[in-house]
Order: sequence, then structure tokens, then C-alpha cells
Amino acid sequence: MRKTKYSWAAFVGRGSKWEKMAGENTRMLPTATREERKKQEAKRRGKLKSMAGKLLKAVASGRETAEEKAGGEDAAGKLLKVAPSRKAVEGEAPPGEAICRLIEQRKFFEACDHIYGLEHSGNDGVGKSESLYMLLAEQMWTVVGEALSESGRMFLEPLQSVGESLKWEKQKEAEWPGSSQETESVSAWSPNFWRKDLEEKLIQYMTAQIPPFGSSSNTDETALKQHLSQLEKTFLPSLEHRSGFFKEAGLFVAYTRCCDASLSSHISTLTDSSHFSFSQCLLVYEWVLKMYKSGSETCLRAGQSPQHSLSLGVQSLVWIALKTEEKLLAVAQKELGKALKEAFDIGKPPCADAAVTQILTEKMEAAWRVSESLSEKVEAVCLEECLRFLESYENEVRSFLQLGGCPGICSSLRILENCCILRTVWHKLTHICSASTGQDVKVNGYLDRMEDEITEHFLQTVASKVKGTLKEHFKKCDSGFDHILESLKQSFLAFGKKKTDMYEALVKAVNVIIITEYVQALLTTSRKPSSVQRRRIVSQMEEDHRMLQTVFKECLGPVAAPLKDPIKAILELIKTSDGEGMKIALLPILKEFPDLRKEHLSAVLDIKDSLRREDRAALLRAFNDNCRESETEANLLFADIEVKPRKYGLCGCLCC
Repeated sequence: MRKTKYSWAAFVGRGSKWEKMAGENTRMLPTATREERKKQEAKRRGKLKSMAGKLLKAVASGRETAEEKAGGEDAAGKLLKVAPSRKAVEGEAPPGEAICRLIEQRKFFEACDHIYGLEHSGNDGVGKSESLYMLLAEQMWTVVGEALSESGRMFLEPLQSVGESLKWEKQKEAEWPGSSQETESVSAWSPNFWRKDLEEKLIQYMTAQIPPFGSSSNTDETALKQHLSQLEKTFLPSLEHRSGFFKEAGLFVAYTRCCDASLSSHISTLTDSSHFSFSQCLLVYEWVLKMYKSGSETCLRAGQSPQHSLSLGVQSLVWIALKTEEKLLAVAQKELGKALKEAFDIGKPPCADAAVTQILTEKMEAAWRVSESLSEKVEAVCLEECLRFLESYENEVRSFLQLGGCPGICSSLRILENCCILRTVWHKLTHICSASTGQDVKVNGYLDRMEDEITEHFLQTVASKVKGTLKEHFKKCDSGFDHILESLKQSFLAFGKKKTDMYEALVKAVNVIIITEYVQALLTTSRKPSSVQRRRIVSQMEEDHRMLQTVFKECLGPVAAPLKDPIKAILELIKTSDGEGMKIALLPILKEFPDLRKEHLSAVLDIKDSLRREDRAALLRAFNDNCRESETEANLLFADIEVKPRKYGLCGCLCC
């Protein structure tokens, strides 16, 4: 009689060549189920090693004749002995041997019924059936592997038997809970995991067929396009080609689900790479949409009704597209935030507003070429990221202003310039995008606060630096005053190129600060200068005046003409030679600077060389006769300049 031969490697789960082809073991089973499966697998394999040897030994040795079978009971006979109600009649093979032959012949469905009967026959049928279930499963997966690895209809019949076995398993699993007395003895029933095992094998195979895509750091869009083309023209058609066999075998649902899982996992792995850019994610998204539209059109051409026009594969592509879209929006937000941070780095020169606008709109424009819906979502992400950046930038500016020491004039002006650029960019963006009223209010709130804080800080910084420089300006040959003016001019000219609304007001405010600090330093210099010192001070004033006129005319152009010019008025007064002429020169000063006080005039007269006492007294009396209270607080210059009054009285009174 023919002896049954079987491989121990196949029996314990080794040697399946198609399992080794799997690359990335992408699974669609929940983690908890896989852990449970591993525990049960280890438990069963332990039993299998001890029992399968005896079982296969008995099967392989066989019985030479029916008489010998009816004779004595050897080790194999004892192992395969069944309950009295199921004993083999004379001339029949033992149940275990018959089941192994069915498995060898790939009649898996018939083997299932026999194992199930053996399992309920008593005499340790449960233990024997567990080993047979394992043997059956290994052979089913071998058949599945062969059907996947090779082509032809020769595998259809055993594959159909696999499908029938899984249907049988599902039916028995549904029936099993009703038998409460036997539930405990079959708690580790092997077929419970057959569907999961099949899906694992299918996913392993399908994942191994996916063409590789370079290295993880590959950012070449051309390579990505080629890879997606390979998926479309090689991978998916290959799966489609074999789907017919699995459909005829009753395994189409599991096969399709695994196709979806492997493709979804691969697309997710691609887009999850930290090196993937927005444009690459967009390429993948476009490809998924293309596959979806192609699948939908195929379904409709096949004559399916509209409500059932999406196959499982097309439905999966919808899910993949949604996940890819999520990644696409996340990458857009990340790249935009990084670009804005680099564009508005406090330590770097500001960018042009056109460049910043392009940063914000390029992703919207790219998304628009794909679909209007995607463009709207990218637009919303860009607007929200712009708000998030402004909030963080405001905090960064405040930290900068609170640093110890005094940040440079140039740095402060850069921040102010950035605020102006952001305001211009946001204004352009609201014409392109559908920004909400709430977003507009928030953005303007951020910008208003930053502009107010940085303007105040900038003007304070200018005042502090100018004051420090002018402290010894009339005593030193080179105090550095000219360097500050040159630095301000260059910064203002760069700032003015942006044509910001606040430019003119800012330059005028700086002019007032410099003039005020200059006059303050002039009037508080030594009150008893020598003749040589007085001539040097006047010469220095003339040079400084020319330089100031040049700087502010360059910065403001024609607008600089109406600026208050007390230095010019003072020079005209002290350069007049006779007393009557000085009285005439004093009158326009009093008219233009109504806040001029007597102590201010006295300090100015101290600078004039060779001034007679009677002329000084006459000028002071003229001042008393013509001075008047200022009716407005606008354009006041001398009000904040403190000068200690000096007694010059010819008659000993303080009014002189």
C-alpha cells in the first residue's frame, strides 16, 4: 500500500519559499490580535513538536493489509485510536492516516470535516485534531503561495478548497459558542486564526512585490514619478491578474482587502518620510486621485448601478487619498512655518514683501492645479499658520526688547520693517484668500501691538545713543556723532525702499529727537567758554548743521524743508555783529519757538564771542517784551530742555 510522505519543515511552518519574499511585513491586523495569535501559536507549536512526530510516523508506516490493521495495536494505532462509536471497520484506514491523505491530495474541505469528527470522538481527539489542523493550515498556505507565485489554472481547485475551508471555519466558529460544555476544551481551536493567517500571508506577498523606491533621503521628484508609474503599470496589474483566481476560489474579499492594506501601507510609508516635501506629497496625492478616478470609471463602464459603483479597491483609494491629504496639509504647514521664520529672522535683512507673498501663495497655486477643494484646504492651513507665526513672532520680538543692554538701531528698525512687510503681505493675502473677519482682527492686533512697542523702543534707542554721543561732543574733536547720523541715514534709506506708511512720520520723529538732544547738549556745555572755545563751538555747529540738513533731505526729500531748524536760528543770532541786528534776529526765533525761555536765550548768548553787557541786557529785555505763552503743545522744542539760569544782572536783579 502507498505510504504517505510529508515534510517536517512544511509541518512546523518552515520552508515556504514565498514567505521569504516578503520585504516589509505590513499587517492589517490589530496589534492586540497579533499578540494573542503569537501566544497561541507558540503554545500549539510546543504541542505540535511532541505529537506530530508520532502521528506522522504512524501515518507513514501504514498497514500492509486489512488483516494486519485488524490485528494488534502498535504505537500508531494507539495514537490514532478513536471512540468505539467511530472505530474503523475492517478494511478501512485509520482516521489520522485518511486525513493526512486528504491533506496531501489538497482536499482541505473534506479534511476539515474529518478532523472535526475526530476532534469530537473522545480519546484525546482534541490533541490529535490540533496537530492535524496545523498540518492542514500549513498546506493551505503553501497552496496560496503557489497560486500567488505562479500562473495558470492548475491551482484553482486546491485554492477553491481553501476558500471552502475558510467558509467552513466561519460556520463552525459561529456554531461553537452554543456548545457550552465543550467550550473550555477547545479554547485554543486552531481554525480561529485561519482568516488572519491568510491575510498575513497575502500582505507579505503583496508587500514583497512593491518596487523599491530609492533611499529614505531621496527627494528627486523624477524618481518618485517613475516609482508611481511602476506601481501603476506593474504592481497593480500584477495583483489584478491574480485576483480572478481568488475570486473563483471564494477568497476575493480577503484578497482585495489585503491589496488595499499593502497599497495603503506603502503610500503611508512614502509620505511619512521626514524628507518628503510638499511637492512630493502632492505628486502622490495626484496619483491616488488618478487611480481613484480610473477605478470609478471602470466600475461605471461595467454597468454597475451608481449606488454600488465603488468597489472595495476604489473605496480604499478614497481612504488613502484622505490620509495623503492629511499628510500634505501637515507638510504645507511645516514648510510654511519654517519659511516664514527664515524670512523674518531678526538678525537678517528683511525680505521683499513680494517674496513673502510668494511663500504664502505658491502652495495654494500648486494645490489649485489639482482641485479647487484641495486649494481651499491648503489656503486655510496657510492662513492659520500665518496667524500662528505672528503670535510666535510677537513673543520673539518682546524677548528681544527685554534683553539686557540696548539692541542696535539697525536691529530695531529691521523688526519695524518686518512688521510693515507683514502688514502689506496680509493685505495682499486677504484679496487672494478668503480670510475671515476674526483672522483679520487677530492679525491687525498682532501687528499694531508690535509696531507700537518696537517704535517706542526704536525712538528710545535713538535718543539714548544720540544723547550719549553728544555728551562730550563740543569738547572732543571726534565724538562719533557723524557716524550715528550716517548709520541712521543708511538704515532709513533701506527702510524707505519698502514705501511704508509710517516711514515719513518715523524720520520726522527721529529728527526732533536729534535736534532736541543737540540743543540740550549745546546749551548745557561749559557756561564760561574761552574765546577760542566759543569760536570752535560755532564752527562745529556750522558743520553739524550742514550734515543734518544733508541727511534728512536725503531721507525725506522735499518733505524735509518745513522741518524746525533751531540750529540755523541760533547760528544766525550769534553770528550777527551788532545789537540791533540781534534784536531783529531774535523775533523770528520767538515766533517759531514760543517755548523758548530766558535761561535758554542766556545760554545761547554765552556762545557768542565779544558780546557787550549792554547788548546782552537789551536782548534779554527784548525777550521779556516779546515772549508769549504757547497756545499749542505741538512742535515744542525747548520745553523739555533744562538749563540752569545764570545771574547776569547789571543792576543785581534776577530779571537781567
